[in-house]
Amino acid sequence: MQNKGPVSNFIVEHYKHFNAASLVDAAVAYEHQLEIGNKMMITLAGAMSTAELGKSLAEMIRQDKVQIITCTGANLEEDVFNLVAHNHYKRIPNYRDLSPADETDLLNHHFNRVTDTCIPEEEAMRHIEKHLVAAWVKARNENSRFFPHEFFYQILRSGELIPHYQIDPKNSWLLAAAEKNLPIIVPGWEDSTCANFFASHCIQGLTTPSTVKGGIEYMMFLADWYQKNCGKNGIGFFQIGGGIAGDFPICVVPMLHQDLQLNNVPVWSYFCQISDSTTSYGSYSGAVPNEKITWGKLEEHTPKFIVESDATIVAPLIFAYLLGW
Repeated sequence: MQNKGPVSNFIVEHYKHFNAASLVDAAVAYEHQLEIGNKMMITLAGAMSTAELGKSLAEMIRQDKVQIITCTGANLEEDVFNLVAHNHYKRIPNYRDLSPADETDLLNHHFNRVTDTCIPEEEAMRHIEKHLVAAWVKARNENSRFFPHEFFYQILRSGELIPHYQIDPKNSWLLAAAEKNLPIIVPGWEDSTCANFFASHCIQGLTTPSTVKGGIEYMMFLADWYQKNCGKNGIGFFQIGGGIAGDFPICVVPMLHQDLQLNNVPVWSYFCQISDSTTSYGSYSGAVPNEKITWGKLEEHTPKFIVESDATIVAPLIFAYLLGW
């Protein structure tokens, strides 16, 4: 336990059984992956950015504890929403008690609720929309095309948002990723607030759908990146939540094997999922890791972990261990 701080020492001392023990086992195995030179992918589902996971994930990025991220369109944009509009967010601890009339009142005041946290439409969403529209229109006029995350990188790197920062920028994971030029995969970006903005502006003729690269091109990019970075052991896979953020990228390995017939590509070298999805009939998010063996994503001896708990609790603790906090 050298070079570990009080949080790490606490979980090692007290988290001895059940999901708590799985948390420690997963953290130790993650650290081992990095020690032997394997790279790691983190996938973000749910509302991790609105949950301010950037407070720990940004430092993970800066310290090279993650080499690629896959996230939903919501997590991509909501980190930047929080960056420029944090002071205008509204937290509702008693959200379970809200009536339909209470929800309507939030709507009328332009607050979009995510569990106990309300995102302010004007200060967050419409603010970022203006910057993205300018980037989309510029790309269209120059006959250029970029991935969704690259447009966010452009507005962050330009410095145009700096006067509007409302949190310490070191707590923005997307800003840390932009500074590192970290590769990001955003499958299903079309299912996001900013993509809705984009569709509306395409309808209005300000830009065109082809200006933003889509999911097939993301998979092609990932296939190339995986082959260049997998080495002899493969890449580690750390999945927060379920859904497309995890389902999409993990399939790159069987695609390389089964569809491209590349037999010299290793499978994922490590797998951990934090999930509160109950194992059930037909549920992929709730499936046990061994099911992935049958799909050619993992192997019999791949280190596999599942922590059945709230990711807003578990992920910061695992990151704290990896950071030596």
